[in-house]
Amino acid sequence: MEKRYFALDIGGTKTKYALLGEKGEILSTYEKDTEAQRGGSFILENVKGEIRRVLAELKGNPPEGAQADTKVDAKAERTTEAKTEPLLSGICISTAGMVDEIKGEIIHAGPQIPEYKGCKWKEEIERTFSIPCEVENDVKCAGLGEYSFGSGKGTSSMLCLTIGTGIGGSFILNGEVYHGTSHSAMEIGYMQIPGGMFQRMASTSALVKRVASRKGEPEELWNGKRIFEEVTKEDKICLEELDRLCDALSIGLSNLCYAFNPECIVLGGGIMEQKDILLPKIWGHLQEHLVPIVAENTRLLAASLGNRAGLLGAYVHFQNRQKDKNN
Repeated sequence: MEKRYFALDIGGTKTKYALLGEKGEILSTYEKDTEAQRGGSFILENVKGEIRRVLAELKGNPPEGAQADTKVDAKAERTTEAKTEPLLSGICISTAGMVDEIKGEIIHAGPQIPEYKGCKWKEEIERTFSIPCEVENDVKCAGLGEYSFGSGKGTSSMLCLTIGTGIGGSFILNGEVYHGTSHSAMEIGYMQIPGGMFQRMASTSALVKRVASRKGEPEELWNGKRIFEEVTKEDKICLEELDRLCDALSIGLSNLCYAFNPECIVLGGGIMEQKDILLPKIWGHLQEHLVPIVAENTRLLAASLGNRAGLLGAYVHFQNRQKDKNN
């Protein structure tokens, strides 16, 4: 029987799910609200419900009216689901928060997901379903996905940044994610650049905040889409603030280039849908901050996988961890 994998990408707003084939091909995908405000325990039980549903469908017995948080006797559940192990060869999890990728648990999380720190994903999933499970941070998974299947494919070293409410990053070298001493490497949103913290100066939310402030309007009236619409109309404030954002990004990127000297930088996040506007602006500023030998040997690219990056990266992480265990 061809192997099947169930991948999930847990974000603060949405959780994306996918059934994957033996080589990482996506067979089906869907998403649901994370309901992050209900906390880590709720998310864990919700995911268990989705795994039960997928296992039942693979058996040809989709549970009629099953709910994600249905109460099931734990002992009976483990006995029954252990028999279905061949239906799924692995559970591949990408998640927000800092992750101990060896233990497969959350070691730090922001207030967006209450009581998420200490969530033992790997232990809970393997205990419940007797299916191997591996867990990794969502931005590191996005980087692995882009490195293996997307814009970074064929490179030896890659920096990947996601730009949104904050800024996250990952560094991939020869197919391996650099994790650091405390599993906290590339938490680059906390870097300090002129003006303050990197993510407070160069994120999409920072751009929206500054435009709204200069316009004298409430922030809720502005978003990235509206700002870029005004940029195309050559609105002076939006143009100036976008240029300010690109310069702040280039300062952070230049520091990372000097530290890691990557073959390419891949930028993701919803704002990169405007790559035709952003990439030339960022690259122009980046060249101002890099010495020629570094600039000439660095490529700046937009992410190409969109919402699939985290799911595919979770699959790659799973395969890498299982391979390490078997060697």
